[in-house]
Amino acid sequence: VQLQASGGGLVQIGGSLRLSCAASGSEINDMGWYRQTPAKARELVANITSGGVGGYGDPVKGRFTIYRDNVQNTVYLQMDGLKPEDTGVYYCYVRYMRYVGQPDGSVRPYENLYWGPGTLVTVSS
Repeated sequence: VQLQASGGGLVQIGGSLRLSCAASGSEINDMGWYRQTPAKARELVANITSGGVGGYGDPVKGRFTIYRDNVQNTVYLQMDGLKPEDTGVYYCYVRYMRYVGQPDGSVRPYENLYWGPGTLVTVSS
């Protein structure tokens, strides 16, 4: 499984960028983005369930929007109102889930998590 991320770059304060991350395969569960900034350890930016329900880290609520295209297996992160503290490397992830029936009649879930290459976002003053 390979993830292809794109959309990072240099932008001025208050500007916008859109990140995208395309995945291969099927049985994709949730998708999302983390970031690594100079000031913090890796933190959740946003994630989205297979049903399209998004969740956001507190620093980006109200400014970022996550959405996905289940046909193209692509997750997008629309970033508006960018601030210098948003500067960092953004990593997408994709979680695959499959459920396998067991001899006893139960169903066992199998999970695989994949990370995309980081994409650098720089917000300058």
